[in-house]
Amino acid sequence: MNRKQKKELVESLHNTFLNSQSIIVTHINGLTVSETTILRSNMRDANCKFKVTKNKIVKLALKKTKFEYLDSLFAGPTAIGSSEDAIAPAKVLVDFTKESEKIKIIGGGVDTKSLSVDEISNLASLPSLDEVRSKLIGLLMAGPTKLVRTLKEPPSRLARILATKK
Repeated sequence: MNRKQKKELVESLHNTFLNSQSIIVTHINGLTVSETTILRSNMRDANCKFKVTKNKIVKLALKKTKFEYLDSLFAGPTAIGSSEDAIAPAKVLVDFTKESEKIKIIGGGVDTKSLSVDEISNLASLPSLDEVRSKLIGLLMAGPTKLVRTLKEPPSRLARILATKK
């Protein structure tokens, strides 16, 4: 890799760090091509990115970002999961680590807060933003729906009674 390619890679990773809400750092050891493909596919489906990284390049890319405090996690064979959704990469990576022992979460961060492995597991157990939105919409719609049902019931009951009298 020449200097120009390294500079482009650092800039690309720097932009990833600037545009992400969360970063999950993993150690990978012996993932096969098919396992990596499955993981990348799962990450893409969740609107996340997964990148195997060179530690020196990542440390350069971390400078002047909100994730600069993650610098110490980049030692050994590392890869990062990132997304604009704070919960999505944690969900996908925690689920994948349950299936494969070849990948291990070592830490991460959400905005300016560092996360331990336990905190990442807790984050993964939270509902996603879409799930929260759908629950909120369901709660907002429950009141009017019950009101309409209550208002509609007396005439319906009268119609059923009249129908049985015929």
